[in-house]
Amino acid sequence: MQNKLEVWKLAHEFTLAVYQIADLLPTKEQYNLTAQMKRSVSSIPTNIIEGQARQYKKEFKQFLFIAKASNVETCYHLFLSKELNYISTVQYEQLASMSNRIGMMLSKLIASL
Repeated sequence: MQNKLEVWKLAHEFTLAVYQIADLLPTKEQYNLTAQMKRSVSSIPTNIIEGQARQYKKEFKQFLFIAKASNVETCYHLFLSKELNYISTVQYEQLASMSNRIGMMLSKLIASL
């Protein structure tokens, strides 16, 4: 799948990175934190691409707001994982940096519509 939006590309990379981290979480978190983290992170590029396919800019904006909320949710799951010592501070900071970039890009895209 190809998409010309840079924010979608970064969100896809973020999704891949978070999936890799989520798969390393303890087995006891498989149906809780791991599943929740995967759902929220995959929602980011999914909502961007779905919104882009909509007919009206207003609909696209609404999907971008949902993507933005999913991004914040994912960042919290990563923070919680760090606090529970499931991931390192370095891993958290790298992923949080990606999340911050995605958030800024989504804000700029929303403002441009």
